[in-house]
Formats: sequence, C-alpha cells, structure tokens
Amino acid sequence: MRKKPNYKKTLVACYFGFVTQAISANFAPLLFLTFKSTYGITFEKIAMIPLVFYLTQLLIDLAATQFADKIGYRICVVVSQVLSAVGLVLMAILPEVLPVPFIGILISVVLYAIGSGLIEVLVSPIVEACPFENKDGMMSLLHSFYCWGAVGVILGSTFFFTVFGTENWKILTLIWALVPLVNVFQFLTCPIERLVEDGEGLPLRKLLRLPLLWLMILLMICSGASEATMAQWASAFTESALGVSKTVGDLAGPCLFAVFMGISRMLYGKMSEKLNLTKTMLLSGLLCVVCYLLASLSSLPVLGLAGCALCGFSVGIMWPGTISLSSQKCPKGGTAMFAFLALAGDFGGTVGPAMVGSFSEMAGGNLKTGLLVATIFPVVLVFGLLILNKKVSKTISRI
Repeated sequence: MRKKPNYKKTLVACYFGFVTQAISANFAPLLFLTFKSTYGITFEKIAMIPLVFYLTQLLIDLAATQFADKIGYRICVVVSQVLSAVGLVLMAILPEVLPVPFIGILISVVLYAIGSGLIEVLVSPIVEACPFENKDGMMSLLHSFYCWGAVGVILGSTFFFTVFGTENWKILTLIWALVPLVNVFQFLTCPIERLVEDGEGLPLRKLLRLPLLWLMILLMICSGASEATMAQWASAFTESALGVSKTVGDLAGPCLFAVFMGISRMLYGKMSEKLNLTKTMLLSGLLCVVCYLLASLSSLPVLGLAGCALCGFSVGIMWPGTISLSSQKCPKGGTAMFAFLALAGDFGGTVGPAMVGSFSEMAGGNLKTGLLVATIFPVVLVFGLLILNKKVSKTISRI
C-alpha cells in the first residue's frame, strides 16, 4: 500500500522558507548604523542595500515566469535555500577581504536576494497546490511566519548584540545562515505538487489582459512599499530620529512592527470566513496612512514608536490577502500569476525604502522627512482598493 504524502512536512519547509526570507530582509537593516560607523558608509549608500535587495528580487520574480515551471519547483526552491545561506556567509567575509567593504556587502545581498526572490515566488504556489482546506486562512498563516521570523531575527540579534556586542555581528550572520542550510534537506524530501497541470494554465498574454490582475498588481506595489519602507527603516528611524538607544530602537521599532503584522495575519487566518477581504484591506489601508503620519509628524517618541508598530498591523493583511483574492478569482493563473504579484510587491519594496533614503539625505539626514514622503504609498493603496471594491464584481463576471 502506497504511503500517503506528508504535506505537513511540506508546510513546515515552507514556513522555514519564509523565516529564511525574513532573515534576508531584516537582518542587514539592523546593521545600517553599524555599517555607517564601521565602514564610513553614508545614508544614501546604505539606502542602496534595500534597493539592491528588492531590485534583485524583482528581476528574479520576472525571470521566474519563464523558468520556474520548466525547471520544477523542487530544484528552484532548494537552490533558493542554498543561495540564501551562501549570501549570509559571504556577508561576514567579503567586507573584510575586499578593498571596498560596501561592494562586499552588495555582492552578498545580491546572492541572498536571489534566494529570497525564489522563495517568494515558489512557496505560496507550493502551499496552494497542497490539498489543504480553508486555503485563505492557510495562506495568511503561512505569510505570518515571515513576521515571526522577523521577530526572531530582531529579538535574537538584539540579545546577541547586548551580550556579545555589535562588533561581533559577523558571528551572528553565520549563525543565521544555518536556518536555510538546514531547510535544504526539508525541501529535498517533502512532497511537492504542481499548481496546475501542463497546458491548463492561462497563457501569459491572456493573463496580462485580465483587469483584476492589474488591480492586484497596483495593490501589491503599494503594499510592498508600505511594508518594506517602515520595516527597513524602523530601526534607524527610532534610533536617530527619536533619540533612543539601539536596543530600544530595534525592539520598539522593527520588532513590534513584525509582531503586529504577524498578529494581523493570524487573526485574518482565523476569521477569514467571516470577513469581507476587500473591505478589510481598505480599512487596513486607511490605518496605514494614519500610522505613517503619526510616525513622521509626531514630536513625542512614544507616538512615533506607536506609528511604527501599528503600521505592521495595518499592512499585514495586504500581501497574503491580494494573493488569496487573485488565486480564488483566477485559479488557472499558475506560477506566472504568483510571480507577477511577487514582482509587483518587490517593485514597491524597491522604490519605497530608496525614496526614504534619498529624501532623508536631501533633508540633512532627517528620516522623518523621508517617511512623510513615503505616506504616498498607503494613500495610493486606499484609492486602489476603492476602485477594486467598485469594480471587482464586474471584473469577476468577465473572468
């Protein structure tokens, strides 16, 4: 008798895939001020780190529409874990051996960003292809592991820096590299199904003609920008703009941001059957606007920190919610649809943090000014959701 596939093992591997992505996206930002003081890198150059990270992911997302189905999910996702581990290891080595430390950092970022981009494209369709019930809730819970991974990175890193000192950050980098390295073996042995059979997926040209897809792409751009901007700059913002210590800045800024984002995704995972997804996302977008204004305009540190933290709750549902809605209404979109959604999110994640760095530098290093300018992203998000709320039923009927 054939043994029943253990899809829980697949789910666990995907959970740790998002934890790996959380390490890639959130560890380096904790070191922004350390890079500045150690290697003399300016804020404008530091802004290149998230820019290169998300731009690389963006290019991988685009390329994945062509090669992911041909090569196969398993090979691609195993490669994602290997490159993530290699990139983290090299980040502890290259800045010390290359004549320009900043170049070493960027090379490392490119490598683990390729791995992160593959994770982003592949993990959601891998879970979607598994025979689970309540896939809306499952998808939201899956994406919450990115948040818990970010919390683990921030808390673990803060504890390490407190005990051993920030100057030993290279050792911690090697420790974090163990997570994707171990997960390689999970993905090598877990069952992985195809999202759609050969010939059943929508042709790329037809997929790109769906009006609903373009609305989803708009939401993903704004969601990625709203999420990544606050997540990438929260540590440096709370330290420099609000005048608190690094420990308080890391815990009260990006850590609380990730906690609230994870709570938001878990709550939706449990209540998805009772909520109107589009309207819930609209309310979250309005809250996001308020949070950005609170963080950038408040003169009281406690209110600025509250804006950073609650912003995580406001953006939490956007990314997995958009994926769930797209998957429901276009079940034959296949890997290409997931790749384009990831591409849109990463495009937003590329533009947002870079914009904050540039405008902050223009304002004499004032990060509050950069965050105020970035409020444009949740504002556009709200308008996109208003259009979606009015047009989605008509669009769905066409599909």
